[in-house]
Order: sequence, then structure tokens, then C-alpha cells
Amino acid sequence: MNAPIEFQVIRGRDGKPAFVVLPYDEFRRLRQNKRADRGVPHAVVNLAFDRNLSALAAWREHLSITQAEVARRMGVTQSAYAQMERSQKPRQSTLSRAAKAMGLSPDQLNW
Repeated sequence: MNAPIEFQVIRGRDGKPAFVVLPYDEFRRLRQNKRADRGVPHAVVNLAFDRNLSALAAWREHLSITQAEVARRMGVTQSAYAQMERSQKPRQSTLSRAAKAMGLSPDQLNW
């Protein structure tokens, strides 16, 4: 079970919360997980559903990266990566490697 985080709220002149002070270790943990917290932009979801693309393909197009570039970053051939994009249920290891190649978290590709 996680312990509650101790933090302090600093209010502005209007009485509304303006700042939060939290332990540095907690701040670092939150910064480390910032990519996972970004979620999936509406534009990526639209690409996937409007054009019937996989999450891999929709993200790649949204980021304006070619298949060849993602493949190079993953250390595979372009044709191997193209096959990954067409897969109905890519492996978790594939999603993790592709996420790293595109600067995403694996959760952003797993939907």
C-alpha cells in the first residue's frame, strides 16, 4: 500500500490554490513518469479510427516519422517494422521497443 504524500498548498491572493510544495523525491518520481501521464492526443485517436490505423501507425504519422526511421531506431528492417504496424495484437516487447524509438511510454501504444 502506498503512503499518502505530504504536501503543502500555497494559495494566491484570490484564495485559490496557486502552488504545491512536495518532497523532492516525490517530484523526481513524478518527473520520471511524465511521459506515461501524457496519455494519447485526440489527433492520434482520430488518425487510428478515421483511417483504420494501428496505434503504432497512428502515432508514427502523428509524429511525422517514416517507417524507415522508426525501424532504424529499433534496429530492424523497414519491412519488419511495417509488419509490426499491421499486426492486430503486437507483443508487449514490440510495443516497448517501438515506444522507446518514438519517445513514448509503452502505455501510449497499448490501446
